[in-house]
Amino acid sequence: MIWESVRMGIFFVFNHLIFINLIFAVIIIFFQRKDPKVVWTWLLLLYFVPILGFIFYLLIGTDMHKQKMFRIKEIEDHLSDAIRSQEYSLRNKELEKRDPGIVEYSDLVMYNLDASAAMLTDDNDISIFTEGNEKFEALLTDMREASTYIHVQYYIIKNDILFQRIKDVLVEKVREGVEVRILYDGMGCRSIPKRYWKKLNDLGIKTSEFFPALLRRLHLRINYRNHRKIVIIDGKIGYLGGFNIGKEYIGLDEKFGNWRDTHLRITGTAVLALQIRFALDWNYTAKENLFLTSAYLNKDPVVSKQYCEIQIVSSGPDSRYQNIRDNYLRLIGKAKKSIHIQTPYFIPDEAIFAALMIAIHSGIEVNVMIPCKPDHPFVYWATYSYIGDLVMAGANCYTYEDGFLHAKGMIVDDKVLCYGTANMDIRSFALNFEVNAVIYSEEQARKMREIFDEDLKKSKKVTRSVYMSRSIKVKFLEQVSRPLSPLL
Repeated sequence: MIWESVRMGIFFVFNHLIFINLIFAVIIIFFQRKDPKVVWTWLLLLYFVPILGFIFYLLIGTDMHKQKMFRIKEIEDHLSDAIRSQEYSLRNKELEKRDPGIVEYSDLVMYNLDASAAMLTDDNDISIFTEGNEKFEALLTDMREASTYIHVQYYIIKNDILFQRIKDVLVEKVREGVEVRILYDGMGCRSIPKRYWKKLNDLGIKTSEFFPALLRRLHLRINYRNHRKIVIIDGKIGYLGGFNIGKEYIGLDEKFGNWRDTHLRITGTAVLALQIRFALDWNYTAKENLFLTSAYLNKDPVVSKQYCEIQIVSSGPDSRYQNIRDNYLRLIGKAKKSIHIQTPYFIPDEAIFAALMIAIHSGIEVNVMIPCKPDHPFVYWATYSYIGDLVMAGANCYTYEDGFLHAKGMIVDDKVLCYGTANMDIRSFALNFEVNAVIYSEEQARKMREIFDEDLKKSKKVTRSVYMSRSIKVKFLEQVSRPLSPLL
């Protein structure tokens, strides 16, 4: 009887497939506001893979934009007056008098204040890490010296040798009375069972999961992941960048070999902005309002001896604007001499791609570095096709050959840089929850440029002749992957 009902159900679906597909198409077109190219991509998928295409759409295509996920009145009221004050200072040239170098980017500072509530802070110091062991040794040292709290947020955490080292330190700090919180992404940390997190809770470490899976395995929000990677220690030290927690990030995975990434260690008032970002995410997932405790909004950061201006910019599908994408776009438009980009995935939207093309044809030196090997094949070959277009237009493009390149950021005119968790792709721009630091400092820009130049020694240039001589297989993979780029 049951099998007969199943058979009849299948028979009904196939007999009404056109009508069912039409209903699904109406839902995609009229109930979700998307870029037309994305809509057409979904409709084509629905046409060629009926029913399953719509199930796939439900998993990764549903639109969360403009959902107010992280609004907390206490902090909004607190920031509003400070933001208005900085906007007033910009309009009255007060910031420019204090730092003439900010004049060139005052419009970008204003945009970040208005669109992302990103305060400009100037009493900061930065250390740049490009190697996993150095970064995590520094992080563990800072954790051991924590006296009040440690807030940890990573997209990927793997229960291997690296996390065991971190966990041991965190457990010890809990015993000393330090509060420890770990916020992890449900998709990125799917390899760790729930019982392990419960064990950490029993040891005194508070944990919370961003967008947990349904029935532990079914992720209905595959597209919308919290891709942020930040740590805040006592409100005085902040970490931000590309490294996740796993043995591959310290070069112990044979598949990737050396892992080349970029992470920032920040001291100064900018750490408060990272803490606010963590607290907003934690409040949403754990339903614990950290803003009600003044200790978590430390207004006495480590006083830096350096003068470095920073804005911490967040973006995600809950934002009205694609804030990090817009920063990249504005920086490209303001470039006068050079643009240096490092990214593991290069799938720009039309605006970014057009801006780079305009820069190239305007005589600006455009340099883009990507990995030499894929960790996501379709994404890599879509990346390579866009790189090919830039090369043919006159850009300098390179593949990093000494392991896997995972650094994410841009340097413009050796004056300003934007580095953090966001890749140069549509997913990071519009779908993932990301956070970057926009740093207005010639000193830090020069340091990052020197790192880029060192990476060039371990890279191969993709010349026009190299790109034109690619194999038929590569051409086929590009042709298949590029049309899917709005979904990758």
